[in-house]
Amino acid sequence: MASFISKLLKTWVLRARKNEGEYSRYEYAKAFRELKLTVYRFLKDVLLITAGIFSAAFGLESFLLPNNFIDGGATGISLLTSEVSKVPLYVLLIVINIPFVYLGYKVIGSGFAMKTAAAITGLSLCVAFLHFPEVTHDKLLVSVFGGFFLGTGIGLSVRGGAVIDGTEVLAIFLSRKLGTTIGDIIIIFNILVFSAAAYLLSVETALYSMITYLVASKALDFIIEGIDEYTGVTIVSSHSEEIRQMIMEKMGRGLTVYKGKRGYGSHGERNDIDIIYTVVTRLELNKLTGEIEKIDGNAFVVMNSVKDTRGGMIKKRSLKH
Repeated sequence: MASFISKLLKTWVLRARKNEGEYSRYEYAKAFRELKLTVYRFLKDVLLITAGIFSAAFGLESFLLPNNFIDGGATGISLLTSEVSKVPLYVLLIVINIPFVYLGYKVIGSGFAMKTAAAITGLSLCVAFLHFPEVTHDKLLVSVFGGFFLGTGIGLSVRGGAVIDGTEVLAIFLSRKLGTTIGDIIIIFNILVFSAAAYLLSVETALYSMITYLVASKALDFIIEGIDEYTGVTIVSSHSEEIRQMIMEKMGRGLTVYKGKRGYGSHGERNDIDIIYTVVTRLELNKLTGEIEKIDGNAFVVMNSVKDTRGGMIKKRSLKH
């Protein structure tokens, strides 16, 4: 299968280039490698998002729905509304997340919005047509394991470059508008959700649902390796100019360039090099690493968690074409 895909990609590259004059072997190899990386990364993202959909659907069908428990965020609103109004959950998952998908398009980009729309639609279809067995009616087990599978599903989707709960997109948007942290926005949002659950359902259900949310949050953080709201990325590469242009033009992000030297072992210091530093949200990290790999597979990339930022060019700028 891999050999077939490689041959197909090579044929595509050659056909795309045949009317553009003569190109060196290096240029052909570079174009082929870039296309192959794009296809493989796409397949990887599809697998991660698909696994996330099934994990979240299992958590909903086997634990939360049979016991009338809810979660936080947009999923929690959908569960609460479905319980009160008896509107099917699969309909509400799509309807309630439509504004978040639009915000994702405006704040992060069209690629993220398309993946998110596909992921939410996939989750809705799973809930509508796949029926997982009920595992337990023990309230503590339901809240813990329901939250675990739901949080794992959301985390896998984030690893694939999408979300199946749009609350985080809203939090990013409001934090830029109001100057608060993303964590504060999410906490306030969920206080409102669980307060409504206590009033409309019962205090006991709301308390168990809070356990579900806390477990889901920890599972999500574990799946995405503890990446915080913002991630600082330092890039050392001999193709620094291409990477710089990519971050500014494709990602629409600001950056800082340091002048430095590199070296290792007995080789000592080597020639001067530009060191690039930028800050992105964890939802954009998947795209950034993929674009860097296309330009320079040997680039030295260091990522570190950033709790929050102030000033600078964190907010994405609209690009003029």
